[in-house]
Amino acid sequence: MSTLRETLVDLLRTVRDRPDEIVLDIGAGGELLVARIRVVATLLLMLMPLINLLSGGGVVESIDGFVGTGLGLALAWVWLALAKRKRRYRWLSFATSASDVTMETLVLVLIATQSPAASVNTLIVWSCYPLSIFMTALRNDGRVTLFAGLLTIVEYSLLVTWVFAQAGPHEVLSSPDYGPVSLSNQIQRLVLLLVATLLTAVVVYRIQRLVMLSGTDTLTGLPNRSFLVHRVPQMIEQARKNDVSITLAIIDLDYFKRINDDHGHPVGDRALRHVVEVLRNELGREEPLMRVGGEEFVLLLQRSMGPAWERMETLRKRVAATPFLLDEEAVGVPVREHKLTFSAGLASCPVDAVDVPGLMRRADKRLSKAKQGGRNRVVARE
Repeated sequence: MSTLRETLVDLLRTVRDRPDEIVLDIGAGGELLVARIRVVATLLLMLMPLINLLSGGGVVESIDGFVGTGLGLALAWVWLALAKRKRRYRWLSFATSASDVTMETLVLVLIATQSPAASVNTLIVWSCYPLSIFMTALRNDGRVTLFAGLLTIVEYSLLVTWVFAQAGPHEVLSSPDYGPVSLSNQIQRLVLLLVATLLTAVVVYRIQRLVMLSGTDTLTGLPNRSFLVHRVPQMIEQARKNDVSITLAIIDLDYFKRINDDHGHPVGDRALRHVVEVLRNELGREEPLMRVGGEEFVLLLQRSMGPAWERMETLRKRVAATPFLLDEEAVGVPVREHKLTFSAGLASCPVDAVDVPGLMRRADKRLSKAKQGGRNRVVARE
């Protein structure tokens, strides 16, 4: 079991770093959901100054509420229009979160111009702060949560500092409707905002962990078939828009069943991890490798067929030249080596096919030809 320190370090790394593409794809849907909720919520919030006015509340305070919610509604429609676009803006979640937080601060500032004490003692408007923080969990991006939480704490701290600066050294800030202002109460509110940020960050962490576990092969740590199904089509579509060739390779380890039969599945698992480690040491960030079957992998190369074949040949030779140790290393025990090789079939977009199923079919046919031709080879043509 991991220690508390390891858990906290893992949590910090998860919410600080940019999520993987599958998580971001899910978060893009969350951004659209937030945008729709924002429009409905803002329409409902417009009822609050009306209720305040009809129930005998201050006219100026009600007008400030109408101004703030009206401006918020206009921005909400803008954010909804951007969230509906197929193009995903990386800055959108940060911009909308900042907008949500700053609009609430603006309403409090408008109230403060009439009654400084009311601006920091009103609970209803202040409660929108933690709601804005909680909504960032739908984006599945811990960076957005931390950004929104810290921005909220900074803006509210500045507002409280400004309000207390308006009072004289011996003057007690008070409002007929909300009572006296307490510094202790304001500090407690800041602590609650910090707690809301931390809780939301933990929720994001849990979401990312669940997505990672569902989209990652537990044995090798590689993306699994869900990456092939959900992310690769988008990569192919983007390559087509940019008029860039992309090649898909199906890799299958040669005679792998013999290792399991002769030496057992634990040795077979180590053999798989060995091949993955060799390939990972050679592959770059823009060359995603996925495990899609027992000993079958898919590699995506942003190259045309010729350069892709040369790249695969380099990888094939590297794996063949790096022997696998059948036995765990031990003092005084001779270690047996086993040569691992793979066969591969390639298919290029847009020459061979323009979608994942078509590329997989063509690459699989060429993989079969590589197997029939003696294995330990890469085939790019029938």
